[in-house]
Amino acid sequence: MARKFLYVIAGITVFVIGLMFVLRFWSEDLTELTFVPSATFEPQPAMATNAWERPEMWISRPGMKNDPAHYLPAGSPLPPEKPLPVAVFFIHPTSYIDRQAWNASLDDPTSRERAALFVKGMASPFNASAQIWAPRYRQAAIGAFLTDDPQADKAIDLAYGDVLAAFDVFARSVPAGEPIVLAGHSQGAFLLRRLLRDRIAGTPLAGRIAAAYVMGWPVSIEHDLPLMGLPACDGADQAGCVMSWLTVADPAETGQLVKAYLRRDGLDGESLGAMTSDGLEAKSPFLCTNPLTGTRDGKADADANLGTLVPDFKTGEGSLAPRAVPAWCADDHFLHIGPSPGLDLGPYVLPGNNYHLYDVTLFWGNLRADFERRVAAWHRQH
Repeated sequence: MARKFLYVIAGITVFVIGLMFVLRFWSEDLTELTFVPSATFEPQPAMATNAWERPEMWISRPGMKNDPAHYLPAGSPLPPEKPLPVAVFFIHPTSYIDRQAWNASLDDPTSRERAALFVKGMASPFNASAQIWAPRYRQAAIGAFLTDDPQADKAIDLAYGDVLAAFDVFARSVPAGEPIVLAGHSQGAFLLRRLLRDRIAGTPLAGRIAAAYVMGWPVSIEHDLPLMGLPACDGADQAGCVMSWLTVADPAETGQLVKAYLRRDGLDGESLGAMTSDGLEAKSPFLCTNPLTGTRDGKADADANLGTLVPDFKTGEGSLAPRAVPAWCADDHFLHIGPSPGLDLGPYVLPGNNYHLYDVTLFWGNLRADFERRVAAWHRQH
């Protein structure tokens, strides 16, 4: 098991080093050459409506043995004796980096192993619940988010169709009247925005959402949030709201992150950017909630951090380091953590001090506490 974990880490290392090289020099042509699929998009049939009723279609689901979402790092609080009465639907980030296809096969072993690793680190803050559901889906290749090629939209739509079908099975499985938490990171967050619009907004399910964590993809305050059916989380004890953040250290170079954000339209179909004398700029700010405070545009020093998940790549384990990383929402709407923290987090910081791969693990302890607090707030209200 440890050897398999090291193979996964080695694969991710190659990916990150390549991505860092591309982003450092940021040539549009080089980016497409390196990551955008060279194949022609191949339409694929929709999965059977009951496909996600099969256990093998899930990375995590109730009753699964060796469930990666139920991992606990050293130093974390023990789970409650009685699991929290809440169901969690988690959409994992991109784990498919090949150029041979626009969408990952469900049987691709490398992307499956990476996805399980991401669920282990990013869904585990929610495991005070015994009901964590994380579906496998035919995710779009990472290159689909680095190009304006119309085939990219087709690949993303295919991935979204799988996530919707999985969510429908999840929603039917959750007991009536029980709260729901939705979470996703990166591609998972991008798809979660759409899911909130199409399955939550204006439906009875909206009243059952304790929180939605849309992490690592911007949520436009003007063009996304009004269609998602939930307000932003303004208070730490607020239930039924949206949290979202993108993490950078200082000095941060966010220009290319903003450019990637502007490449896609808002949920209302409107462009998110406008041409100015300085080039294409965002015309709508995006949401920044601070996971250390649980508040919109919050600020907190490192003492407020309950624990950063520091990985041990030799063993495949990790431990929590408390009071190591501050965070505040700055005028650029990114979540800043100051200078790079003095923790051995591995070689996965992207150029421009982009801590995208650490959006969750930097604040693992606080995200766990925030989740429990918002579920408790939902139960008080109902």
